[in-house]
Amino acid sequence: MTQLAPRPESPIAALTELLAGNERFVAGTRIHPHQDAEYRGSLAAAQKPFAVVLGCSDSRLAAEMIFDQGLGDLFVVRTAGHILGGEVRASIEYGVAVLGAALVVVLGHDSCGAVQAAHDVVVDDVALPDELAPIVERVAPSVRHAHRDGVTDLDRVAEIHVRRTIGELLSGDSATTRAVAEGRCAVVGMSYRLAEGRVAVHGVESVDHAV
Repeated sequence: MTQLAPRPESPIAALTELLAGNERFVAGTRIHPHQDAEYRGSLAAAQKPFAVVLGCSDSRLAAEMIFDQGLGDLFVVRTAGHILGGEVRASIEYGVAVLGAALVVVLGHDSCGAVQAAHDVVVDDVALPDELAPIVERVAPSVRHAHRDGVTDLDRVAEIHVRRTIGELLSGDSATTRAVAEGRCAVVGMSYRLAEGRVAVHGVESVDHAV
């Protein structure tokens, strides 16, 4: 089994590793860590991912690939538009409180279908199937917030939605907010560019600076 660097234990180390992995992905120099049979067997008894990633369900946004990570590295939760329902929030809390992840990433992207759908309903009064209502209802406040601030470009709206998701995640008392307050964990927003394959960081958030 290939010798690899130690698992990141701090928020800054976790963020550094994710960004380094994304650089490898962009450059085409991926190392595909933690994907061999021996390592797979070592994870059978327990897992200790270093980061939780709440990402959009978009098929082009596979976190382990774009960050060049492997089995056991990331605790990934995905919903259309990275919306926060009860089960999603509980999954993130599990990753932080039980598994000890040092970083939570809210990962959005350009050309987001969930943002487009919410925009179509809010701005153009387009009728969508009832089955999409739970997604649109959770993304629509970000669209309205962006428009009040004069932001109409949908990719910028998507970035605002990432920041507002972080604000929602860090609202109230939870294992995540306590871990952030104590410096054991950080929450960071990122946007992924589909054509370039590169992530942009919106800034590491603390409880006091949640959007």
